[in-house]
Amino acid sequence: MKRVGILGGMGPEATVLLMQRVLAATPARDDADHIPLIVHQNPQVPSRIKRLIEGAGDDPGPVLAQMARDVQAAGAEALAMPCNTAHAYADQIIAATPLPFLDMRAATVARLPKGRIGMLASPAVRLTGAFDAAFATAGLTPVWPEDEAPVLALIRSVKAGKAGQAEADQMAQIAAQAMPHCDHLLVACTELSLLTHALPKQGWTDSLECLVAEIRRFALG
Repeated sequence: MKRVGILGGMGPEATVLLMQRVLAATPARDDADHIPLIVHQNPQVPSRIKRLIEGAGDDPGPVLAQMARDVQAAGAEALAMPCNTAHAYADQIIAATPLPFLDMRAATVARLPKGRIGMLASPAVRLTGAFDAAFATAGLTPVWPEDEAPVLALIRSVKAGKAGQAEADQMAQIAAQAMPHCDHLLVACTELSLLTHALPKQGWTDSLECLVAEIRRFALG
């Protein structure tokens, strides 16, 4: 079984959630059946939102590249990162080591149905065009909310440790407003992955779950 290095800390709760979902998705009868993960939980990665949206703050790229080298040295055989926004720095991560990078964007697009995709994501994902090329190739059309402020406010609430009923209600409201304008919803922010229980049973995809599937495919393949 192959070891996967996780570049975490861009939302510590999301890193924990990824690990929980990998555990839950692995058919294990004993401890040894689980996927080995090497987790670099670094909450000191400079703010992606501050850098990409506000145009201020330090560059997260060099820090993420060093994290990639660290997990390679620890024995990782591939890299994964549970943060859609931080994929703006994927090229620097890929250049830092010879390890394969399990790109959450590619894994997500491969699992989306055709049509108009309502984006529940940080505005930084839109500003950096994180999904643009993959969407165009797959014949998908992103649909962004006219007012992204409520989504960003909700993401910041989760980062502040708030993921209770009030936040779940906000998630449900944001999704309900988006649904009439699209064919399918995409949760493309791992903070929002903590609130997917507030969504309907069908009609949406969570990018974090797509990354979990890609980690399983690599590790068990």
